[in-house]
Amino acid sequence: MSEQTQEFKFPTEEVDLPSGGKLYPEDCPLSSGKIQLKYMTAKEEDILTSQNLIKKGLVVDKLLDSLIVTKDITSTDLLIGDKNAVMVASRILAYGGEYEVEVLNPTTGETVRHTFDLTECQFVELPENVDYSNNKFELTLPISKVNITFKLLTGKDESDITKNLKSLEKIGQSAEVTTRLKHVITSVNGNDNTSVISQFVDNMLSKESLFLRDEIKRINPDINLRQEVDFGGETTEVDIPMTVEFFWPKTGA
Repeated sequence: MSEQTQEFKFPTEEVDLPSGGKLYPEDCPLSSGKIQLKYMTAKEEDILTSQNLIKKGLVVDKLLDSLIVTKDITSTDLLIGDKNAVMVASRILAYGGEYEVEVLNPTTGETVRHTFDLTECQFVELPENVDYSNNKFELTLPISKVNITFKLLTGKDESDITKNLKSLEKIGQSAEVTTRLKHVITSVNGNDNTSVISQFVDNMLSKESLFLRDEIKRINPDINLRQEVDFGGETTEVDIPMTVEFFWPKTGA
């Protein structure tokens, strides 16, 4: 990150994106592989404590929208992996890299207080044999031999998925996997009709669903949010918990 103070009236930082900008259109500012963030102020702390935003689950998006100063870009434009990296960078800019939080021992179920170093979080290394242009990927499923195309999700896609899931919950239905796949898959044997995709996903073999999800994980640009924790002499790698303390550290008061 290099400090920029001339273009804006407040201090900002230029932050690298895990995708390197490869999946964004050429005319999108994010295609540079970088984004400009401003330092968190009391205004953003107001966002973090807004009960209305908390209830709606919009706190993180509104916070990032307030911190992003790259022209015409919001959190919904970011790929999920890039958004994760922006979250980490924003937190480091605001409070530093040390993040103290309770961590669950996956073996015993006990919790310990641990301090993670967010500056040690590295970008996931992207495979070299993947064409990332246009955010369009082709895949032949191993059993049915159906040819599909799929995309990596953005913040907007995640928002749409959340809305769909909430609507389903109201009528007593749960469809986390299929709802997500219907947003990921963009065509089936060359047909991009949404009803065709929906029907295909509903009847998709679980083994092929897993095959697709594994492929997405393999090629997805992201930041590694796993670190080792010492549980009484035994070291275990765990996910860094994204609790309220991530953006709102305890003051010690």
